Amino acid sequence: MAAEAGYRPPLKLFLSLRGVTMWKIFSTILLLSLLISCGSGSSSNSSDSSSSAPTPDVPPITAGNWYQPSVLATWQWQLQGAVNTSYNVDIYDIDLFDSSAALIQQLQQSGKKVICYFSAGSYEEWRSDADLFSADDLGNPLDGWAGERWLDIRSDNVHTIMKNRLDLAVQKGCDGVEPDNMDGYSNSSGFALTATDQLGFNRLIANEAHLRSLSIGLKNDLDQISELVDYYDFAVNEQCFEYQECDLLDPFIDNGKAVLNAEYEQKYVNDVNERDALCGDSINRQFSTLFLPLDLDDSFRFSCF
Repeated sequence: MAAEAGYRPPLKLFLSLRGVTMWKIFSTILLLSLLISCGSGSSSNSSDSSSSAPTPDVPPITAGNWYQPSVLATWQWQLQGAVNTSYNVDIYDIDLFDSSAALIQQLQQSGKKVICYFSAGSYEEWRSDADLFSADDLGNPLDGWAGERWLDIRSDNVHTIMKNRLDLAVQKGCDGVEPDNMDGYSNSSGFALTATDQLGFNRLIANEAHLRSLSIGLKNDLDQISELVDYYDFAVNEQCFEYQECDLLDPFIDNGKAVLNAEYEQKYVNDVNERDALCGDSINRQFSTLFLPLDLDDSFRFSCF
């Protein structure tokens, strides 16, 4: 059949595309591939910039003039209700947000040091700065604590909020701080946190406190004590006797740093013999042990000395 006007056999058409036209098509495909590749890389970098786990490879800040509780210091721990200021103790541990500067000053004028509590590893929906956290910062709920969720301690935004809380402690006149929930890596946080992530965060918070001349206590996180004892001035522990974990706190005592311990088990509250036996062990260890309600509302209080 005769060829129609304008018709080119397939072979001739292919040959005509081998020149400039074919090169333009190839160049366009190559350029699009490069743009897609670069765009993918940019997206990854953007994600990294908003969440960067602090390195644990930082030395402790130890040169400064901040309060350092002595071994066997006496203390009172109350985080709910109107603070009972009548206890004759060395230290009051009270809530950072709920305590006024006037209350802190009143306690200090009566010869007491004031440690201010805040949660560094969890989100609490009722706090005045709760709206500063992003959705990506929030993980799983804390078991048994309504309105509280684990935080992504690798988040730059979380780091900034915690530094602001340390600034608030300075503004209110606190002698030191007790950051809570410093062991998210060993809990079901909803994030793939590692021991290294936790170590970096805990060292960051300690050094930031010392940069502000604030004393700081390590809350629980028993498995990392040997790696953190040089960064912290004292320990705040819950239930080490109940769970037979007190030996892990010895590095603080060995370094002349107070261990402030609280026990909640009912047998110690209800049975004076059980309580006296524990107190004998506590004093031998040079721990400062209290028997308190879990709500820390001063509904009762027993002290080993």
